[in-house]
Amino acid sequence: MDVHAEDVLEEFDRESRVRQVEWKPMAILITAVAVALSLYHMWTAYFGAPPVLIHRSIHVGVILFLTFLLYPPIRKGVRSRVPFYDIILALAALSTAVYVITNYDGIVRRFGEPSTADLVFATILVVLVIEAARRLTGWAMPLLAIAFVIYALYGRLFPGIFRHRGYYPSDTFNFLYLTTEGIYGTAISVSATYIFLFILFGAVLQKSGMGEFFNDIALAIAGQSRGGPAKVSVIASGFLGSINGAAVANVVTTGAFTIPLMKRVGYKSTFAGAVEASSSVGGQILPPIMGAAAFIMAETLGIPYSEIAIAALIPALLYYLGIIAQVHLRATKEGLKGISRDSLPLVRDVMKERGHLVIPLLFLIYMLFFSGRTILFSALLTILVTIVVAELRPATRMSVKDIIEALANGAKTAISVAVACAAVGIIVGVVTMTGFGVKLANAIVAFGAGSILLSLVLTMVASIILGMGLPSIPTYIITATMAAPALGQLGVPPLVAHMFVFYFGLFANITPPVALASFAAAGLSGADPMRTGFQSMKLALAGYVIPFIFVFNPVLLLQDVNWLEGMKVTATAVAGVLLLAIAVEGFFMEKVPLLMRAVFLGAGLSMMSPEPITDLIGIAAGACALAFMMMKAKKNDNLSLKAI
Repeated sequence: MDVHAEDVLEEFDRESRVRQVEWKPMAILITAVAVALSLYHMWTAYFGAPPVLIHRSIHVGVILFLTFLLYPPIRKGVRSRVPFYDIILALAALSTAVYVITNYDGIVRRFGEPSTADLVFATILVVLVIEAARRLTGWAMPLLAIAFVIYALYGRLFPGIFRHRGYYPSDTFNFLYLTTEGIYGTAISVSATYIFLFILFGAVLQKSGMGEFFNDIALAIAGQSRGGPAKVSVIASGFLGSINGAAVANVVTTGAFTIPLMKRVGYKSTFAGAVEASSSVGGQILPPIMGAAAFIMAETLGIPYSEIAIAALIPALLYYLGIIAQVHLRATKEGLKGISRDSLPLVRDVMKERGHLVIPLLFLIYMLFFSGRTILFSALLTILVTIVVAELRPATRMSVKDIIEALANGAKTAISVAVACAAVGIIVGVVTMTGFGVKLANAIVAFGAGSILLSLVLTMVASIILGMGLPSIPTYIITATMAAPALGQLGVPPLVAHMFVFYFGLFANITPPVALASFAAAGLSGADPMRTGFQSMKLALAGYVIPFIFVFNPVLLLQDVNWLEGMKVTATAVAGVLLLAIAVEGFFMEKVPLLMRAVFLGAGLSMMSPEPITDLIGIAAGACALAFMMMKAKKNDNLSLKAI
């Protein structure tokens, strides 16, 4: 990664502002602890974990220990050494886990009646989690966590339906520390199990050269086509985003390579940045891994992971189809070419050198969907298979040092997610204590006046606002806790409701005014950040429409449907997405008049609607619009296969 890309990553992604400790003993200690944490999670995946509270406290304590050693308190803080105050904070974080381990029996016996020591360590942990979240995610999440703590303590002062009796500090902090409903709640449970192992899997894949493989195979497949670099960006970013689950980091990692290529063939800076941003964000809705959010959804809803992955498949493919269609239409409109075949790798050469790296992904799919084994065992075995498979070719072979670095990198990469999940635990804990989620759901439904469409719009807005400036996983947890219940009250099935809020919480990353993925892409492309954000929204238009469609038509999520009906709904949705792309780009063979763009838009939305009558209207309107444009193009001598 070049210096400019690193600067952009640090500006928009706090996770990248890591210390490079020069004092060798401290650097070795950090690496050793990170490797030990990875091995601990691999051990527990195979042999089983200790009691829940102990396991989660170890996960949080060690993660916080690494956080204060690796991340300075301010952006310009010292990077070459660890100041004494961060060493103190790191040891204090570790002490909260040691206290739970050494006093576990007493904690269980006096449940609900905390001792003075319990409250001291509870206060220490809450403060350290908030500070760690500030360092890693900015002020949005810590302020939200603080606001909810205040709400728990002073609920009797709040107006209307949000008033509650208020809780003593001892009750509040004990609940957040020594129960499995607060910091050590569901979010940390998933972080300490599925998420950590899948992040470790991604780190091992990256070390073996999977990122280069995605870029090279995308270039080989799509590089020569019209506007090829943009299609390369869509393919590579989608695959990489599904594995790493970090939108901003994905933008910078892939965009440092694809954005200059897009600009070189003629795409404008704003469009090039927007392609990368929208593609990177969408990776987290793309099975099989979905940036690990699917595992939290499975845990929250109590349904198999495979059911969520299958439900997410068609909407994700429609989303990427919409982006590729707009990319192609823009290239055709502006007469852009692809990359010369002489400058591109050949598919057979790429597959010969790195194609075996597909084996771990196929193995993971088999384990998750067909083996009947647990997700934890599947993830662990896939990590081991990846290390073995990487040894098959010199280009991907990992030495012992590489494996140690992959284990350390996996733990370090998991820090940001784990800290965010711990901070979300404070919010979710207060919501559980006070019933805030039910109250917010009632408010949304009441404000929506019983209209499901209006309630959906309000929920969408709430999800985007809650997701501004936050990583995708804590965003989903927050929106699932606060916004999804409103849809449940309106009769929307739980999986559909959770998928709805997940989409819009995720798209906060490309929705102005706080669109971190778009802003990072703009930093690489040199374009205006806000214009890049709005262009990202245009490219992702299908993603803003699809959640509304599957609420009214769960068949799109392949819920309780036969294959024939699923194929019918998918076919009309595909046609609808393509018509939407024409409407947004305003081009099909030649420039589309404004009135005709409105027809394409209406036809596209109609074909994505669940009712048969709307499908027929959409088919008729779309066919007439396409025929009109073809006749117009023929009249102007623009009709050729090359122009399509």
